[in-house]
Amino acid sequence: MSSKPTLWILESDMRFPWGTSDVVDPPTVGTRIDTFTDPARVEGGPGARLQVARRQAQAFRREFPGTGTPDSITTCDLVTLPYPTRFGLFRASRSLAPFLSITNRMLVIRWRDSDGRRRILLFEPSDVELGRYTPYFDNLSQHTPAVIERRMVREHGTVLDHLSRLGIAREEVDYLMFDHLHTQDLRRWIGTTAHQDDLGTTPTAIFPNAKVIVQQDELAAMAELHPLQKPWYQPATYRAVPAEAFLPIDGSIVLGPGVAVVKTPGHVFGNQSLVVNTATGIWVSSENVIATEALTPEHSRLPGLARWARQWQQEIVLNANTIETTADQYNSIILEKTLADRSQSDSRFLQFFPSSELTGMWTNPGTRPTFSHGHITHGPQL
Repeated sequence: MSSKPTLWILESDMRFPWGTSDVVDPPTVGTRIDTFTDPARVEGGPGARLQVARRQAQAFRREFPGTGTPDSITTCDLVTLPYPTRFGLFRASRSLAPFLSITNRMLVIRWRDSDGRRRILLFEPSDVELGRYTPYFDNLSQHTPAVIERRMVREHGTVLDHLSRLGIAREEVDYLMFDHLHTQDLRRWIGTTAHQDDLGTTPTAIFPNAKVIVQQDELAAMAELHPLQKPWYQPATYRAVPAEAFLPIDGSIVLGPGVAVVKTPGHVFGNQSLVVNTATGIWVSSENVIATEALTPEHSRLPGLARWARQWQQEIVLNANTIETTADQYNSIILEKTLADRSQSDSRFLQFFPSSELTGMWTNPGTRPTFSHGHITHGPQL
């Protein structure tokens, strides 16, 4: 990839180390997946794009196992927190509970490149402490009594605590990746080039050798957010992050043996999903849906889901806190659904692992999942 210039554009008083006019060459990491085409280039409407997504996913599903498997995948719980039911189970739920609970988890994926070099990817390594200042959740916290918030929010462990437990040094981490950058504040992970008043310091990168894998569409959108997007991002935290810490890609790549990044636009413009090949077959992970049963709602016992899916002939129940391009998100979920293998625990459900998974809580009646994975485990667990 050619050297990417540092370009600056204004959004109010904010400056970003990228611009909407940037053109990114194919990445130097991984191998581009030519099986998938840009949905915007498919002739016809969203229905035509849906059929193309389904066919292309079937083709890649046949190809992908040939890339191998990673050495190991370890799941690390980060935080369980409240989330509006009307967002997480879009239009389908008949639960009276205004909130449900989701658990954010990090996946630690290790493999060796063809030259034998060891690689480590952290998928969804959220800085939970700083993520709470996302406008939507910050506003929710300010209007929630502390005693209730303590009952609804449960922290399980930090990114750094989990890595220490796994014996992984910060310098060993090669890649950071999120399905999208909602809620994410990366300043402590990748450092900044200027003093941060709210942190009282100029953070030095905790992961000095890591690159953030992100779709260039999302970076371009963040440079000038639409009002529908603003409650979910923290754009001010990106003003002074180093551009060289990002690895912008445009499309889908195989990152390593049995590890792929697949572009799944819709939830945000530059959404992307993790696809991994394991001893139990193919898994897919993103936040396009918050429960595995949202991909096969006909088998769900959650109040309303199966009936709603039948009534409206919907194959899936999407996670819709943002409605940027809803039809594209639907199509992306069908792509994910087509890629994932059946669960070996219950074949009615798929090996789709929500990066924020629906979690039953007594405070939220009618939102306990019919089935949940809780973790992906592959290879030796150290």
